[in-house]
Amino acid sequence: MPDTETGLADRPPLVLSERDNVAVLAARAEAGSDPLELGAPLSAAVAPGHKIARRPIGIGEPVVKYGQVIGYATAPIAAGEHVHSHNCEIGEHERAYRISDKLAEARAAIPRLNDGDIAGSFLGYQRADGRAGTRNMIALVATVNCSATVVRRAADILNASGMLDDWPNIDGVVAFAHGTGCGMASNGPGWEILQRVLWGHATHPNVGAAVFVGLGCEVMQVARMKALYSDGAETRFHGLAIQENGGTRATIERIVETVRELLPEVNRTARRPTPVSALKLGLQCGGSDGWSGITANPALGIACDLLVAQGATVVLSETPEIFGAEQLLLSRAASQEVADRLIERIRWWEDYAAKNGASLDQNPSPGNKAGGLTTILEKSLGAVAKAGATPLNEVVGYGEQVKGPGLVFMDTPGYDPVSATGQIAGGCQLVAFTTGRGSAFGSKPAPTLKIATSDRLYRAMREDMDVNAGDVLETGVSLAEKGREIHDRLIAAASGEQTKSEALGLGDHEFVPWQIGAVL
Repeated sequence: MPDTETGLADRPPLVLSERDNVAVLAARAEAGSDPLELGAPLSAAVAPGHKIARRPIGIGEPVVKYGQVIGYATAPIAAGEHVHSHNCEIGEHERAYRISDKLAEARAAIPRLNDGDIAGSFLGYQRADGRAGTRNMIALVATVNCSATVVRRAADILNASGMLDDWPNIDGVVAFAHGTGCGMASNGPGWEILQRVLWGHATHPNVGAAVFVGLGCEVMQVARMKALYSDGAETRFHGLAIQENGGTRATIERIVETVRELLPEVNRTARRPTPVSALKLGLQCGGSDGWSGITANPALGIACDLLVAQGATVVLSETPEIFGAEQLLLSRAASQEVADRLIERIRWWEDYAAKNGASLDQNPSPGNKAGGLTTILEKSLGAVAKAGATPLNEVVGYGEQVKGPGLVFMDTPGYDPVSATGQIAGGCQLVAFTTGRGSAFGSKPAPTLKIATSDRLYRAMREDMDVNAGDVLETGVSLAEKGREIHDRLIAAASGEQTKSEALGLGDHEFVPWQIGAVL
């Protein structure tokens, strides 16, 4: 991929706040050039999205971007010098939290929409429990790794058979296979998480019927899940055990026949106009770069505010990747209880990382750093931007059902498939995924809409990217315009428009429940 954007070669470095002592390069700066015209030529080329100093920064002084501290200088930094991991590190960040001190501003940030400003509805599959789906799928849910191959083969047979062609209201058969379900404690957090995830996917509003498939002797038993979570809708679910159905081949055949019998009933549900308030959107970012917090993430944040204004729910997650920027969420917490829950989760993660020989400041990844992100503080500030500016109303555990409305935080790891699996288990019917380095992510049964941070990425991965946010820089499209475009694309996807990840068949291998606890 070329290093420069076609319309940015002559654009000066970006200053995002007057408080900033760094500027962000809009285009590649060659060795010997002086992008800020400070009489300080660069000793080596610097890639777009990276930072250069606007003025001298002494050892130990804060490095400021977005008007926020993103790290501290580990060496004297001259005006005009490249600022990155060779001379900047995280240090200590602000922990004197100011709870709800910007709650009034957050409430005022909810857009006031007039009649006709926005559609206000999507075409959804309305369920008997009052929820609505954006897809109508049949789920084959493995309770244990022993049945993973069985559900995958059965799904492949069904989707390739042409059997679904006569049922236009059914969007496919999906297999939820994983690598656990046995060899684990029969209680505790690992067991609870897997139960929530499996039940959350089987009962998801995008699922019209589900077939649980186990070996028969595993720790994760369907009957126990039903006893804990059942809402009396057992008729939607069917259970099979390989040990009781004649083995692998016979069980696959039984699954195929079971689904064949379910098709008429699942197909009876058709798309109908549904209020946008029924939507729950999972927010993800992966392969972030120096543009993520400038283009795609804040534009997605504006789209989220528009959704919240209509009564919808947006779900931010990835606790290790908001580390350092948690104050931005705590300052708009709807209550002390909500704030305390988020602080408790941050502290849990610090302890969890330390017990496993890691620390939260070891993020960002090598790819993030190549894209211009230096510290987790910088990455987190950009990541939080995708959640918009409205109040934080709720904090939930991994895979727990999200109530909403408004902005909700779900405690998850930063690993995208694990994080999105938890959001979908919690009821999210769509996922919005921003990326700067590029991503081949997809998800089922909730489709993913991917948003590129730059023109360069959008051109390079056009078949994977649904929305180009690079034109915010390239051609001067406003963040408000781009946020509205993302909002409209999300509503179209909710109404059945196929996303790029769906067209490519992605999402079958991104079901990854968080494995935590002892393997026995």
